[in-house]
Amino acid sequence: MSVLVNQQAPDFEATAVVDGQFQTVKLSDYRGKYVVLFFYPLDFTFVCPTELHAFGEKLAAFQERNCELIGISVDSHFSHLAWLNTPKNRGGIEGVGYPLVSDLNKTISKDYDVLLEDAGIALRGLFLIDRDGVVQHQVVNNLPLGRNVDEVLRILDALQFTEEHGEVCPANWTKGDKTMKPDADGLVEFFAE
Repeated sequence: MSVLVNQQAPDFEATAVVDGQFQTVKLSDYRGKYVVLFFYPLDFTFVCPTELHAFGEKLAAFQERNCELIGISVDSHFSHLAWLNTPKNRGGIEGVGYPLVSDLNKTISKDYDVLLEDAGIALRGLFLIDRDGVVQHQVVNNLPLGRNVDEVLRILDALQFTEEHGEVCPANWTKGDKTMKPDADGLVEFFAE
């Protein structure tokens, strides 16, 4: 498994469903914004719609932080559209309001090293990309393990705090908690309180 943290996120240009329409999405067009790029195994499955809805429910919270969400699977854009047109109470993702990219040829999944070659699907990879296109965080879950969207927001908050203030965020930090200067004195001061 490749570690992409601290590297330029692999760029891609692919067809996506955006607001019910087919559009070309290019990752580099998002420069100047943070991006949460997440892979999921397949449309019309079981854990996947819970994740896509969970991200959708927090879309405004991400956008308030100058962050866009992009979902990707190996399904076609036609399958994405059909799933978006299926009501939630029938296993669909109707109402999801962020781009869903089609990686039918599996090149994006390969570039991010989340493709399960034998199964032909992607693991649940998630990549937090900064405004300059650099991967700052990545996590990859196996197929049955859904992600925690609040944790993704927490990591985004920590990244933005660190960028703005130059301090670091200790274990279990949440927005508003104490941080520390990234040196020996800062650590001593942090543990002294």
